[in-house]
Amino acid sequence: MSGASRKVLLVAGEASGDLHGAALVTALRQTDPRVEVWGVGGERLRAAGMHILVDTAAIATMGFVETFGTLGRLLAAYRRLKHFLKEERPQLVVLIDFPEFNMFFAKQAKARGIPVFYYIGPQVWAWRRGRVRKIAQRVDRLGLVFPFEPPLYNEFGCVAEFVGHPLLDVAHPTRTREETLARYHLDPARPILALLPGSRKKELRHLLAPAAAAAAQLRADGWQVVMALAHTLSQQDVEGFAAARDAMIVAEDDTYNVLHAADAALVASGTATLETALLGRPMVIMYRVAATTFALARLLVHVDHVGMPNIILGRRVFPELIQGEVTGPKLAAAVRDVYARRDDLAAALRELRGKLGRTGAAARAARLALDLMAVK
Repeated sequence: MSGASRKVLLVAGEASGDLHGAALVTALRQTDPRVEVWGVGGERLRAAGMHILVDTAAIATMGFVETFGTLGRLLAAYRRLKHFLKEERPQLVVLIDFPEFNMFFAKQAKARGIPVFYYIGPQVWAWRRGRVRKIAQRVDRLGLVFPFEPPLYNEFGCVAEFVGHPLLDVAHPTRTREETLARYHLDPARPILALLPGSRKKELRHLLAPAAAAAAQLRADGWQVVMALAHTLSQQDVEGFAAARDAMIVAEDDTYNVLHAADAALVASGTATLETALLGRPMVIMYRVAATTFALARLLVHVDHVGMPNIILGRRVFPELIQGEVTGPKLAAAVRDVYARRDDLAAALRELRGKLGRTGAAARAARLALDLMAVK
């Protein structure tokens, strides 16, 4: 094997992409130590050895309207990556989720004859299914994380493969439940609620006030509430929410241990719902965005559920509170309901885990990516 480096440009524009991208980079470099990775990522990709050109935190968005606030940074990132393509000529472009930005960028890579691997592809089953033809033109291969996805892509000529879900490898506690209870001074005789309000500051603004109101009601019933802040947030981000800090304990970057110790969870719609499910906790899913964003989503998105656990199971197992339903009393009532049904929900949680495939998703995705580099 030649000792020359093999340059990869990777784009992970969100916190979940940073997490899964780090596992992919690790797998790539374990398989071929010559691989050098540059691109868009956060602290986890940096720790995995990627050279950061643009930090994920600068461009992460949620919803249509909210994107306008970061439009300037998105354009600057796009120009920076385009310049890298021109000057450095990487041998492969890897795209992780973040579909609107990444589909534009895939066109730039293909125009330069650089193969494109998409890991965790656009959710065409939810909205704009017609994008599959465009994806087939711009992407050489896809590593998909839900078992129902490959037929949708391959029907239009894509080369797509189900690799399993990467969360199966990472969604594990690092402490015993007893150790976590002791760490946060929690009483094992009283029920514990884990609150996961999202990974972005904008999600906090939409969800934290009603969640704090729910926490206050549940505390009156004897519940203990722990807010598990994503690694992209800190305690400083919740300082403006006095009611939230009074109603709960705040745990930083300790989500899996908090969930493992909890009896139920109140979770923002997104990746955290799958993490909660894989840790076996009954949950209430909350979704609240700007009114204009929601109105547009209703026109464009065609799914029966907003929470991935319900989408994967094909039925409404876990309560979903949306927009105006996200109020303190309704959230608290829904938490009480899932806690009362926790034994029945355990079977659905086992079923969901079985649908997500086997561990080792990042290693399988890495092999697909390296195959593209070999073809080139």
